[in-house]
Amino acid sequence: MARTVELRPGATEDLSRIARYISNRVSPTSAARWLTAIRATIARLATDAEQCAEAVEAAALGIDLRYVLHGRQGQVYRVLFTFDDTTVHVLRVRHAAQDSVDAYGIA
Repeated sequence: MARTVELRPGATEDLSRIARYISNRVSPTSAARWLTAIRATIARLATDAEQCAEAVEAAALGIDLRYVLHGRQGQVYRVLFTFDDTTVHVLRVRHAAQDSVDAYGIA
């Protein structure tokens, strides 16, 4: 079953911040390529959300928080999300090296 994928404000801000960083450090072309690729990863959650693993933060937060990885070799990002029968809620996008999120980081 395909669900609707919704980006929450935190995830939208994360994508913009990461793309700006890549644009400044590497190139605008690389940033655009990264955005296209991660958006494709996020779009696949419409059908694949249930197959993704539980995030380490899930128990502490008391929610069914899942994640999917995007990237390779030191540039891996975790897309953190929840889902219900109709919608995947993408909450945050974080570099894999970043600390775990807490309740305030999920808002």
